[in-house]
Amino acid sequence: MTSHSQTSHSGHDGHERHYVIIWAQLVVLLLVSVFGPMVATHYGWHWLLLATAFGVAVVKAYMVAKNFMHLDVEKPIIHYIMAIGVALMVLMYGALAADVQKESGQNWKKSAGFHHSFTTSKPAEHGGHAKGAAGTEGTTEHEQH
Repeated sequence: MTSHSQTSHSGHDGHERHYVIIWAQLVVLLLVSVFGPMVATHYGWHWLLLATAFGVAVVKAYMVAKNFMHLDVEKPIIHYIMAIGVALMVLMYGALAADVQKESGQNWKKSAGFHHSFTTSKPAEHGGHAKGAAGTEGTTEHEQH
């Protein structure tokens, strides 16, 4: 009875060890994805910046999908669905990147705060949500009359 419990326990340790190894590899890839862009920016290596940003993300996503989501043992339809999702993501990036990354176009020009305007809220304008003259808080001038 002792030998049976020892063998099943050692098999369980091997399974846990596999996940610890995968976790350690993911931590190393995390460090590469954090410090890689720092080094690339310091030396002006834009190709290394893209490789660490996208390449490491793809490798980490594959490792998680294969080892933790167990997609390697699923039916082939799961792989097709995942491939369609990735293809649509690449298509959307390809369709939108040219417009977003260009500085100017035929009928428009990006202002200096173009990207900044998406991340911050605009300050309240006079008469917006400020307390009005009649003491009605949150109403506009049109709503007061």
